[in-house]
Amino acid sequence: MAPSFLSVAKFIEALLRRRFSSAGLSLQTLSIDSETTIQFWGPPPSSTSENTQKPSLLLLHGFGPSAVWQWSHQVKPLSHFFRLYVPDLVFFGGSSSSGENRSEMFQALCMGKLMEKLEVERFSVIGTSYGGFVAYNMAKMFPEKVEKVVLASSGVNMRRSDNEAFIARAKCRGIKEVMLPASATDLRRTSGMVSSKRLDYVPDFVLNDFCQKMYSEKREEKAELLEGLSIGKDDKTNVSPIQQDVMLIWGEQDQVFPLKMAHDLKEMLGSKTTLKIIQKTSHIPQTEKSKEFNGIVMSFLLPTSPSL
Repeated sequence: MAPSFLSVAKFIEALLRRRFSSAGLSLQTLSIDSETTIQFWGPPPSSTSENTQKPSLLLLHGFGPSAVWQWSHQVKPLSHFFRLYVPDLVFFGGSSSSGENRSEMFQALCMGKLMEKLEVERFSVIGTSYGGFVAYNMAKMFPEKVEKVVLASSGVNMRRSDNEAFIARAKCRGIKEVMLPASATDLRRTSGMVSSKRLDYVPDFVLNDFCQKMYSEKREEKAELLEGLSIGKDDKTNVSPIQQDVMLIWGEQDQVFPLKMAHDLKEMLGSKTTLKIIQKTSHIPQTEKSKEFNGIVMSFLLPTSPSL
């Protein structure tokens, strides 16, 4: 592994943090209760009155690296129209807890407490993949606070058979090998499952550096989060319609949650749900075709959709 001062991952993360800062966000830390601390990017405490009049929007990242890696293509364009809150979920990035709960409902409760502490009374939420599990549960827990919901590449209707099929597609022994890569070989497999771009020609020392930077911290707790999921435990789903309008955004070639799951989920969530499919993308359309992704979000969340 390269010395820390030569770390490609650290250099890229520094650039991503500058994107967040240039979008008017500041990195903050807040204790939401006696056990849990959340790190998040949000409006500076001394925000202008113009910013406070914007609608609030919460962005929840997927299982993997911290929020700056997953929402870097969204913060600048969305910040023009929304008051953004972009947290690291518990045990990702700078967020942590001394409690024992590891479920997605616990994550949803923590995000609800964060928004309450920040005195955000009404907000919409976007969750990608695992973050979508959290967003869906937030909508159920806080119907009076959550206005609209965007679930991106998020199979909240996952059954045990779907989980087993994913492991078979990934050609691995268990979900942890894909979601918590520990080597260059592991990271190539993870990338091949979530992205249409291949890492075959990236040197091992670079990929090992990324593994160290993005996946080495809190590995035990993250493995417990995977074990603690209520979704995918048996062969029936626990999805029911929610009162909010819902937008599903899916990559046409998603290998984690195949497109059929999106169509099934739309039927389960009912008539207030819309599905948009982004062609020639996989599990991370917000990165692979960010302009199209952002346009869908804008048209759904805003009364009149601006040009990006």
